[in-house]
Amino acid sequence: MSVSRRTVLKAALGGGILTPLLASCGALVPASSGPRSISVHTQLSGAVAGAQVFADVVAAYERSTGRTVAELKNGSDLPIVFETSTLAGKEADIAIVNMQGRTLNWTDADATIDVMELLDRWDLRDKIIPEAVDEWTDEQGRLRAFPFTRTNWPVSFNTGLLDEAGVAIPTTSDELIAVADALRSKGIGPVTVGGSDWSGQKLFLQILQGFLTDDEARTVFSTGKLSDSPGALAGVEHFVQLRDAGVFVDDVQGYTSDSELTQFNTRKAAIVPAMSSALALVPAERAAEVTVGGWPVPTSGAVISHPSVIKSYNGHGIWISENGREKLDLIEPFIKHLYSEAVTDDFILGSGRDMSRVTDTVSQDFPLVAQASRLTGDDVSPVMLPDLLIPDYVFEPMIRVTAMAYGSASADRIVDSFEKSYAA
Repeated sequence: MSVSRRTVLKAALGGGILTPLLASCGALVPASSGPRSISVHTQLSGAVAGAQVFADVVAAYERSTGRTVAELKNGSDLPIVFETSTLAGKEADIAIVNMQGRTLNWTDADATIDVMELLDRWDLRDKIIPEAVDEWTDEQGRLRAFPFTRTNWPVSFNTGLLDEAGVAIPTTSDELIAVADALRSKGIGPVTVGGSDWSGQKLFLQILQGFLTDDEARTVFSTGKLSDSPGALAGVEHFVQLRDAGVFVDDVQGYTSDSELTQFNTRKAAIVPAMSSALALVPAERAAEVTVGGWPVPTSGAVISHPSVIKSYNGHGIWISENGREKLDLIEPFIKHLYSEAVTDDFILGSGRDMSRVTDTVSQDFPLVAQASRLTGDDVSPVMLPDLLIPDYVFEPMIRVTAMAYGSASADRIVDSFEKSYAA
């Protein structure tokens, strides 16, 4: 990599943060096994839904082709690890990672390539849901990456626990408050969510969208100006009303996405908003008494018609790096393999993942994922995943704000702190 390009990348990717990591960059590069190999840096690893399926798919590809796919695995830190190796010119040929925060800048920074032309050349356009392609296309008409997995974020209700409390699935906020009271009277936690992490942040923003049109939501989430939006202010007041009415479990501001699922799976809470990849981890015994729906509609002032569900194609994408540009002849058959019907079926049937490939296959062993995939506009109102609009530097400060919101902060304090997170 030339010095000039490294300088440009360093500036574009936020160089000061990454420089200390460069010294150890050699350890961040997947081991290569020769000139006919490719390297893949992936978030599909560890306990993540689909990790084992991906490992099996890669192994089968290697066996059938005689080629090597060298893997480097990271979780939420993948973007900064990838950027660090990119600055050293040693990045993997392919990155499989979500489109949000830091990754939104990769195409502009020439860290990854525009794959729009490859979409047609490799005969993939008709295989990928058109709305997914649209969501992954930037304002300059560049396709950042090939959309791979997608996001469906419903709300799950343990009807067994609701029955014990003598209540039905709530569809309005007034009903939700009444259900929470009934559950608490039986010693059952109502809504559990990761109040201290991204999962609680998502629910907070979802609740606001009950009062925001799509255009208003885009403005609010890109600028952070809650105080300029009557709908956003109404959403914050509504959140505080729900919180103070006891809708959320006690000490919810200390919970995480992992602990919320544990609480739901052990019947300590009756309601959880969780993405479909998390629902794939709900054991069969628990899933048998669960019905999937949406977040209850505000009883008054709502701009949505049905309970809301976050829907987005912003799952994992398959990005090609500048190093990968030199290996397109090797990358093409691998990516085509990932978009084959057989591999898509493996992910849906074997891990419960929602995929961006066009398919009629529905999860069989993951009933809650299947339920979520069957929700239509007659059942729920889709709302956006704000991650494509929130600046990267705002994510962590905003999580601290929403954790405070799940505590005891007033609506005014929440609005003020939220806006300050954008000014950090």
